[in-house]
Amino acid sequence: MAGEKKKKERNTFINGTVWWKYVISFIAVIIYLLPIWVVFVVATKPLGDNSTRLMITSGLFFGNFEKALFRGNMLNAIKNSAIITLGVTVLEVVLSAFAAYPLSRNRSRLNKFVKAAILAVMMIPGLSIVVGVYMELVAFHMISTYWGIIIITAAFGLPMCIYLYSNFITTIPSSLDEAAAIDGAGAAQTFFRILLPQLKPVTVTVIIMRGIGAWNEYMYSLYILQKPAMWNVSVTIKSFFSENLSDWGAAAAAAFLAIVPVIVIYLFLQKYFIQGQLDSAVKG
Repeated sequence: MAGEKKKKERNTFINGTVWWKYVISFIAVIIYLLPIWVVFVVATKPLGDNSTRLMITSGLFFGNFEKALFRGNMLNAIKNSAIITLGVTVLEVVLSAFAAYPLSRNRSRLNKFVKAAILAVMMIPGLSIVVGVYMELVAFHMISTYWGIIIITAAFGLPMCIYLYSNFITTIPSSLDEAAAIDGAGAAQTFFRILLPQLKPVTVTVIIMRGIGAWNEYMYSLYILQKPAMWNVSVTIKSFFSENLSDWGAAAAAAFLAIVPVIVIYLFLQKYFIQGQLDSAVKG
């Protein structure tokens, strides 16, 4: 029986109903891994080596990593990015989950208007209001502070997070809320005891999507994080480029060091991320 099953699978692959999926998957993997490979190759070449960026031709050179870690203070930048990313994700998960619960359960005209307004806010380019945001941060003495960049980054990400949470909560039967109410549970108890345990997939989705966004944030970090000791990884990588000299090797080494933590975290959470993406897209 097992032999017939394997033979059937082999015939299906040969007849062309499966093999093209593997070809497309392989091409997609190459497309995504090629930039990371190029960054690693450039990071292991000394300054002035103009050989191909696709192959390591003269051995591994780790001097660029030393520059990135010590001259560029990349460890401090990773620490800053980790603090900012943690603060942003915690704020967005808590606030968006609390906001999405009443928006999903109370289907009034007001809530429909609020959801439409949230989607409209997502369309506003962040740079279009940078002057006003910067002036407010200056007034509140939040330039070159963790809270300054955390609050701004979280504010721009909240609409998307609320949208994901509200769509996910809509797929959870409201009969669970009614059963909890019959048992004497209030709205807060229903949320924490009934709904919150079921929000793991979408929560992981928000953590990964917004965590990566906060980790790679550059637009506002360039204006807000003005002290070198407060630079995140994106601003630190930019510091290797100047009008007189661009140290591509050190910049590539710094970029590679910044990529590794994100890839490791995603590999551990990818199962929940895919599930959350699918479940959140069920209803709009």
